[in-house]
Amino acid sequence: MKATIYHNPRCSKSRETLALLNDAGADVTVVEYLKTPPTRDKLAALYASAGMTPRQGLRTAEEGAKALKDASDDAILDAMVADPILIERPLVETEKGVRLGRPPEKVREIL
Repeated sequence: MKATIYHNPRCSKSRETLALLNDAGADVTVVEYLKTPPTRDKLAALYASAGMTPRQGLRTAEEGAKALKDASDDAILDAMVADPILIERPLVETEKGVRLGRPPEKVREIL
């Protein structure tokens, strides 16, 4: 099974999710989204496939997220593309769908 993980190697949940994918035998493509951020369209498609809103995918612990408290989903997507640290991680995509790996075990739903 092929899987793509939007990964931050400094994040423990992201590392745990990557290990889970590797342990499951997935053919994993790793996208370090801080170095190679997804496009706005790709990010919107990932959230749609996951059944999430951009607000649900916002990393609220980041300082930049505070300014987005009352923002629209479009504004949140624009902010995420401009500053990818605002993207909650890790996002995992397989042919069965997309899941946010929080907790990492959630990605088992799409393996």
